[in-house]
Amino acid sequence: MPGLLGKLRRWQLSRRPIPEKWLAILEESVPFYPRISGESKQRFLEMLKIFIWEKYFIGAGGMMITDEVRVVIAACAVRLVLHLDLSYYDRLTEIVVYPYVYHHQDEEVAVLGEARNWGTVVLSWPAVLQGLASPNSGHETATHEFAHVLDRADGVFDGTPKLRARADYRPWAEIMGRHYLNLRKGDPLEGRVLRQYGAINEAEFFAVATEAYFERPELMRELIPDLYTELQAFYGGDPGFFESSFRESGSSDNQHM
Repeated sequence: MPGLLGKLRRWQLSRRPIPEKWLAILEESVPFYPRISGESKQRFLEMLKIFIWEKYFIGAGGMMITDEVRVVIAACAVRLVLHLDLSYYDRLTEIVVYPYVYHHQDEEVAVLGEARNWGTVVLSWPAVLQGLASPNSGHETATHEFAHVLDRADGVFDGTPKLRARADYRPWAEIMGRHYLNLRKGDPLEGRVLRQYGAINEAEFFAVATEAYFERPELMRELIPDLYTELQAFYGGDPGFFESSFRESGSSDNQHM
């Protein structure tokens, strides 16, 4: 929702109180929410309600869109832009949610979620819940797909979102490119932090690195500190503000797009 009318609309939405039942859902169903406090919590809640009221949530395959679905998915989206801006989601118009892990027609690969070129994110609700239930696994479907939306905010899926300043692009390309190639080569250090799915292309690498940055920040900071620092410069804040510990665990590489 870019432009002056969009800003006015967002200002109007920001003045509406957040429903109390949404706060209960956040406390009960979003593991990272209780770690947010002070001014950051107020900003998080304001961005959350605007996101929910701006975007269309569409059920597919018999899925019922409830307040829990809206709040949980929106919380995952807002976590990424808490220290950025909702404008990163201007191109996103709708979130389609399935009640199961779905398949594309005539394909056997299970799809947990996908971000499409024309402003749509598709998610499997069980995959979203599974990712949140394992907050240190480095595999979180909603985070992965919304990272793709940030990547696409500058017009193309290429692993480079709209960065904060022009001077940021050179170090971003060097650091992200080097670690992407290391992952493709099977570097064991990279593999301890990042899912191998990130070796498919630069766009998937950014999404997988984003998952690891928010879900296992201490491990990333310890083993690949320059990648951690680069992502922190983009996302702002401290991901440990949300997740204060990590544990290494295996995860399946079902299909993301």
